[in-house]
Amino acid sequence: MIPPGRVSTYGALALHIGCASPRAVGQALRRNPFAPEVPCHRVIASDLTPGGFAGQRHGLELDRKLAILAAEGVAFVQIKGRLVLKDRSLLFLLSRSCKSGCL
Repeated sequence: MIPPGRVSTYGALALHIGCASPRAVGQALRRNPFAPEVPCHRVIASDLTPGGFAGQRHGLELDRKLAILAAEGVAFVQIKGRLVLKDRSLLFLLSRSCKSGCL
């Protein structure tokens, strides 16, 4: 759904699938047993920070998410002590509603 080298936000994904809660999307992605083959690493927070990975917002799992994204050409930079998406043009826009069979 989100191609390599691009990212989208938890909120955009929630809107796309008709879910009212970006946090619920994050909880579902947290439990993705097929990561990174099923690319939950391509979903970031709406403030363009990396968000979490495998239920962790810091440490080795987040480092792993950042490494996978970097290998796909998605970089983050430090701005005022926070990691933020370097290039906003890498944001992938999802349609507003999911048609049947899109997942």
